[in-house]
Amino acid sequence: MRQLLILSLSLLLFACGPADSSPAQRRQPAAPPRMQNIIFFGNSLTAGYQLRASESFPSLIQERLDSLKLPYKAFNYGVSGETTAGGRQRLPSVLARQPVDVFVLELGANDGLRGIPVRETTQNLQFIIDQVKLKYPQARIVLVGLEFPFDLSVLGGHQYGRYAAEFKALFRTLAEKNSVAFVPFLLQGVLGQRQLNLPDGVHPNAAGQKILANNVWAVLGPLVNDQP
Repeated sequence: MRQLLILSLSLLLFACGPADSSPAQRRQPAAPPRMQNIIFFGNSLTAGYQLRASESFPSLIQERLDSLKLPYKAFNYGVSGETTAGGRQRLPSVLARQPVDVFVLELGANDGLRGIPVRETTQNLQFIIDQVKLKYPQARIVLVGLEFPFDLSVLGGHQYGRYAAEFKALFRTLAEKNSVAFVPFLLQGVLGQRQLNLPDGVHPNAAGQKILANNVWAVLGPLVNDQP
């Protein structure tokens, strides 16, 4: 009888335990995803030459990220007129400013316009890729391909046309060598379209920048959507 009484009291105490002991009440709210940084490192095409900051393609991509509620913040480190050599010198200060989760590299157009040897441009871009990987091994890198905004062969001889072909090819070669994501041609759909460029015929206007954003997003979008 005494044992039965003890058992009954034990069951009663168990039944009257804390109300928050149920699994549903013990469940903690999920932590919000960590905000990640996308660095856009380039020249006037990235900077949005002569346009408002909000009209540059990195800003347009930020709008898309926000609309999709993806936890990324875009940083526009585009500098008009910059060559790959200039980017190589500027890189350490940029990498030191905030952690890098995605690095979008858009440099080389000014090298081509100045006739800098393709080998030198390639070496500078490789250096930048190496340094990003060294400091942030987990960072995802996107290399942006570029071409000349005009046909160099009309200048005479075959050497200009050969230079343009080698210049175009260097970007894909680097992307494959380093196993990084690749945007084949940033100015696809904008080059040669007067209504999409500033009066200089080289720099995209606000409408052109929207197409640049689409060209980059075609590669960048799947990259950031795959992340938890």
